[in-house]
Amino acid sequence: MRRAGVVALNTFREAVRDRVLYNLVFFALLMMVAAIAVGQISIGIEQTVIVSLGLSAISVIGLLISVFIGVALVSKEMDKRTLYALLAKPVRRWEFLLGKFAGLVLTLAVNTAAMALGLLLVMIYVKHTLERSDAVVLVAVYFILLKLALIVALALMFSCFTTPLLAILFTVGLYIVGLYVQELRNVPVNVMSPAMAAFTKWLSYLLPNFENFNVMAMGRSAALEKARQSDEPGIRAAAGGHLLDASGAILRK
Repeated sequence: MRRAGVVALNTFREAVRDRVLYNLVFFALLMMVAAIAVGQISIGIEQTVIVSLGLSAISVIGLLISVFIGVALVSKEMDKRTLYALLAKPVRRWEFLLGKFAGLVLTLAVNTAAMALGLLLVMIYVKHTLERSDAVVLVAVYFILLKLALIVALALMFSCFTTPLLAILFTVGLYIVGLYVQELRNVPVNVMSPAMAAFTKWLSYLLPNFENFNVMAMGRSAALEKARQSDEPGIRAAAGGHLLDASGAILRK
């Protein structure tokens, strides 16, 4: 395990030196700042817009890092021929893979924490304070990190026995299918044969269910409910004003 820890630390240091990583994190933080401008043109749902865009930015940027850097962890070592020299030393293959996995997960944890801090700062800027119910956002970020760790494991697995391009396609394809596992389980029996329905249901339990990690809707719902409770009269007044303006414009035409 000590050798796996050394590989993980070196992987983390190598990922930190990658400029693409900083560009992606900067883009995510820029999206959160842009959410302030988008929230200002919304009617009483500024918090919902900010939380939704912020969590989406964290998820998408983390997904890009997990897939592309996860696939490159092994393939880059093979292209540079450094993998053979490393395995010639007293480092087992499972220790090498475990170290690579732990190093990238650590990198994702640091980047996700930085993006989550940016989201909280944006929320403080808009609300001027944080409440206990805002902890739902941190729970959503935690589940996003768990989902990214699973994607890293898939990317590493595919990169061990295929080309980088195919590994990326396999990982992304499995992720997309994993988002619709529940739909596979709920397919009506009358649209397919009983054997095909049984096979589909068996396959749905074999595939990773990424929908279980989707708690962003819970964070958005909490923010929306809070906005409704605090700004419900303002929302109704603003909606009524927009309705009158639209009606007047239609009548003038």
